[in-house]
This record gives sequence, C-alpha cells and structure tokens, in this order.
Amino acid sequence: MSDTETPKSGFAIYRAKDAPGLMDTGRMSIAPTTDVQRAGMKCLVAVGYLDGDETTVLVDKPGFALTHAWLKASYPLALHSHDSDCLYHIVAGSLRIGTEELGPRDSFFVPANTPYTYTPGPDGVEVLEFRHEQAFNFVNLSKGEAFYKKAAVTISTNRQAWQAARPPSGFESSGD
Repeated sequence: MSDTETPKSGFAIYRAKDAPGLMDTGRMSIAPTTDVQRAGMKCLVAVGYLDGDETTVLVDKPGFALTHAWLKASYPLALHSHDSDCLYHIVAGSLRIGTEELGPRDSFFVPANTPYTYTPGPDGVEVLEFRHEQAFNFVNLSKGEAFYKKAAVTISTNRQAWQAARPPSGFESSGD
C-alpha cells in the first residue's frame, strides 16, 4: 500500500519519485535459459547492457500494474515473451516494431506468450506498460550466438551515449 492509500476507499496516490526498479520488486521472473543464452547475456551485461534501459514500477496493486520503461537509442531488446497480456503506450521517443514506426501517443498490444521485440529510435523510447497481473515472466527467445555478438557490438558502440542520455520526455528518474 502506498503512503497515501486509504484502506476504506481504496483511493491511492503513487509518485514516480518513489517507484522502485522493476528488478527490485521481484515481479518479473526470468524463465530458464540455455547455455548459449546465459553466456550471451553474461557477455552483454559485461559490455554495458544494463546502461541501456531504466524500468520502474509506478503502480503495483492486485489486478493492475503500471510500469515505465525507458529504452535508450538502439537498445538491443531480445526477442522474448511474457505470460501476461500487455498494453504498451509510447510516452516519448519512438520505436520500430516489425515494419511499423511508432511514436508518442501510439500504442500496441502484445497478448500473453506472443514473441516480440522492438528497437528504440534515435532518442530512445519511453513506454508505459499496462498489465492486469502484478507478476509476469520473461522468456528469452533469442537462442543463437549471432544475436548476442551483434548486440554486444551495438552496446559497445552506444554505451557512452547511453550513460549521458536523458529521457526524451525530459522527466528524470528519481535516481538522477
């Protein structure tokens, strides 16, 4: 319960400055991976993968979860799926999903267990992720070494810019 939630009415205020990081909440579990995936992700983290995104949980209550994700320019998001439906709404920046370019105020829906990925645009992308489930999984579907090798080059090329980047919305996270 947030500090400003009243149990009788259910009314609550959630402040972005108080939002925890997604991985700090324990709400996203990682499905088992192959040896290639484990080695690939270990390599990506070593070259700076974690500098490429910032994800916070804005609302976390039964039946309703809202996450804010900022993926920085060219962030190599692995092909993956989740075990819950998700509606994504673009706040700022842009992304390419399949053959579609999406920008501010555009949205897309990904049904549970549907493989997908997207590529953030030149300023990165900030999305709101709406789910009816508080907890969900991440199933990495990028199985080949080629993805990890290409992603490592992308990360190495962009890491310094990612460290200096500011969100396209202009809003800074509480950690800044």
